[in-house]
This record gives sequence, structure tokens and C-alpha cells, in this order.
Amino acid sequence: MARDIVDIQDFTILVKESNAEQVSLDACYFDEPLIAVAFYGSGNVHLTVNYGDQQKSYEHTSGLALASFADEQVEFVHRVSADRPLQCIATAARNLAHLPYQAGELFGDLLQQLVQPQGHYVEGPRFLMIPEMQAIVDLVFCNTYSGKAKMMFFRSQMTALLAHFFGQLSRSPEIQIPAAEREKLLLAKEILHAQMDRPPSRNFPVKSG
Repeated sequence: MARDIVDIQDFTILVKESNAEQVSLDACYFDEPLIAVAFYGSGNVHLTVNYGDQQKSYEHTSGLALASFADEQVEFVHRVSADRPLQCIATAARNLAHLPYQAGELFGDLLQQLVQPQGHYVEGPRFLMIPEMQAIVDLVFCNTYSGKAKMMFFRSQMTALLAHFFGQLSRSPEIQIPAAEREKLLLAKEILHAQMDRPPSRNFPVKSG
């Protein structure tokens, strides 16, 4: 498992990548209450969030942008396997008032349910990333920088990702896709990705009902 942690003022960036020949579980916690935004790469790993006697599951994470609030009692568990490696970039905000470039105001305006949470875990907006966001995530996981250059690269890419994230929210505050519809979109994406060498034609038969 590869893990990088970068601090930018009151942001903490966590870049995680994990591969496994056999099915394994990768669990993590926060050591303080945080608002986080996670961006998932192409691994399509399964995510389970455990808090108290409750549980939230995300069956499809490939291309997902997910905002949430979590305190110390919340456990995030990724189910990693050979065909579903973990690729996740997460940025966590600790002190909204001290965030750079009016970022704290954006959190307060567009993620109000996370700024004033009601519970140990609160899910915020989630949506499939636009191509520009996905390209940034792909760049992060294929970069070959090291040392200070790598940290500078992570900072710049996370700033761009958050700008896109808040840009999408500001254009459409109700951007969250209903779970049933999102499952259909992700399934269609998986099918198309698996059939890149023989894409369906415009006359592809569709079964009704």
C-alpha cells in the first residue's frame, strides 16, 4: 500500500493506493472531527462506512467525488482485490476560518450540512467527476515526482480538484444523483469500458421493461 500525506495550512491531503492479490480490507479513521472530500480513481473499490450501529455502503466508487463529515467514531473500510485496487485522494478541512482563498466560505455556503453536522457521519454531495477532474486524479496516481517536487505537485492538483468540485456544486446545488440512477450510470460506464474495442452501435437493441 502506498500512502502520502500533505499538509496545506488547514487542509490535510491523503493519497492512498493499494493492490492485493487476495480480497483484503483497508480500514482507516480520523483522529478528530473533519469535513472531507474524496476523489476515487479507476479501481472501483467497494466502500463501507461504519458509525455506531449504522452502516453506509458504496458499491461503485470509480470516478466518484464524495463529500462527508466524520468524527473519531467513524470507520472507513475499503474492500480491495486484484481487479479492484484502491485509488483514493482525500482532502480534509480542520479549521474552516483559516482555509486559504476563501475556501472556508465555499464550504459554509455549499456544504452547510457538513459544517453543522447532525451525527457522527453525514454524507454530503456526491457525483461522478467530470472528465477534467478524472484526468487530474489519473495524473496524481501516475506521477513520478519525489521529495519536495512531489509535495508541490500534490498541492497544485488538489487545489484544481477542489476548484472543479465547488464549481460543479455552485452550478447545480442539487447535483447529487439518486442512488438507483447512479447505479445504472456506473453499470453502463463499466460495460462501455470493458467493450472499448467493440463499442455498441447506434442501432444497439434495447429491451424495454
